[in-house]
Formats: sequence, structure tokens, C-alpha cells
Amino acid sequence: MTTLAVNKPRVYEGGKDVMEEISLAVIASDIIYDGAAVGIVDASGHGRPLVGGDRFAGFANAKADNAAGAAAAIAVDLRTAGKVQLAVTGALITDVGQPVYASDDDTFGFLPVGGSFIGFVHRFVSAGIAIVRFDANSLRDPWAGYTVRETLSGIKTFDAEDNGKLFCVDADADADALTLPAIAAGLSLTILSIGAFASTKVTIDPAAADMILGPDITGTDNKDLLLTKATQRRGDYVKIIPGDTDGYMVTEMRGIWVREA
Repeated sequence: MTTLAVNKPRVYEGGKDVMEEISLAVIASDIIYDGAAVGIVDASGHGRPLVGGDRFAGFANAKADNAAGAAAAIAVDLRTAGKVQLAVTGALITDVGQPVYASDDDTFGFLPVGGSFIGFVHRFVSAGIAIVRFDANSLRDPWAGYTVRETLSGIKTFDAEDNGKLFCVDADADADALTLPAIAAGLSLTILSIGAFASTKVTIDPAAADMILGPDITGTDNKDLLLTKATQRRGDYVKIIPGDTDGYMVTEMRGIWVREA
């Protein structure tokens, strides 16, 4: 990704009286432009133009040019909370309430993989444009518990190294695309749909001798668990853990999931 090379002042809602502002020391030999999303360097606590995976600190109120300076030679003024208008890749009217992530200081979308949590869609403006509510000190990434996150766009056979991961499905996972190992090698994982409304079918296929047991889902060997495409929403998910010898168990779900007929 490419960070900002010019100032890009942001449009905020609610007035300055509802904003929270701080100053943050800037890393050496870098420039933070007005409007940039700012991340915190884990090793030093200094601010920089956000790099995907950084802890989000806020949006720069003004340019902070430390291109020729040592670390902490200057500080950047930040807005740490409020509502800001952003270009959010793929944003639609059905995305109000969805978490938003940044992959650099000016690129925003809905994919948790490799991104920094910014806030939640507060209001839809137009296709690809949204008002995002942010609070760097209080709001938390709903997927913060997953240190390993992967994107899925096609066929996947899970194995032992997938235990504990979050898988973000961004395209139809149909025709038995996501296959679980036999329960004897059982694993725990979460599958999250990040496609736009009614765009993504998810098919989870157990081994022939296993079931997937869940709320109001009749357990039957070798029957897929399906996320219904017609009603699928961005953010629908299922958490699966090993059960007993019958097969896997669903511990949490959002959206309309059904058993294969």
C-alpha cells in the first residue's frame, strides 16, 4: 500500500465539541499528513502513517513533518474519537454497524485480514462512502481474539494448522468448498462471511462419518452446513469446535445457517 503524499483533510460529523484530541510523538524520518489514519509503533509507542496491523491512534488534525527529525522531535495532533466520512471499499446501505479496517493511512474496507480496526459504520452516504464512528481508546475490534486471520476465496481443506484461525470468506464457497477433517483430528475455527448482502454462499462439508451439530440443525452424517445466500449479510459467521464421536458442534452463529437437504 502507498501512504498519503499530500494533505487530505477529513469531513467530520457532530462538531468539534464531541471530538477527543491528543498529541502523539512521531517516529523518525517520516511525515504524517493532515487526515491520515495514524498507527502506533509497538516497539516504541511513536506515531506513524498507519501500517496494516498497527494499533489505530486516530486521525491527524494537521501535517506533522518529521522527515529530517529524530524520533519524538515533533508531535502530531490527533482526533481520537468522533464520526468521520471515509471511502470504504464496497460500502453499501446494508453495512451500517459493520466493523471497518485500514490497510494503510488512507485505505479502508471490511476485511479484518492484515488490517487495523478503525471503528464501525455509523451511516451510509453513497456507494463506497460511509460515516464511520471511531474511538481509539474505547471501541474494540470484534475479531480481536484471533491473532491469525486468513482470506478464503475458493476451495479449502482444513488441517491441524488451521486450529484457532479466523477465515474470512469473500466469494461463494459452494460445492463442498470448505472441508473439515475427520473428528478424530478435530479442530476449532471460525468462518466469517465478508461479502456484500446476498452475494456469498458458504458450504462447510464434514467427513462422511461426521455430523455438524448446531441450534435447530438436525444432526446427520455427511450433511453440509450452509449459509443461505439469499439472506446472507456481511458479518454472518459460525464458530465450530470438536464435539464427541458424532462430529463437530456449533457454539456461535449469526445469519441463517441450515443443514444440507
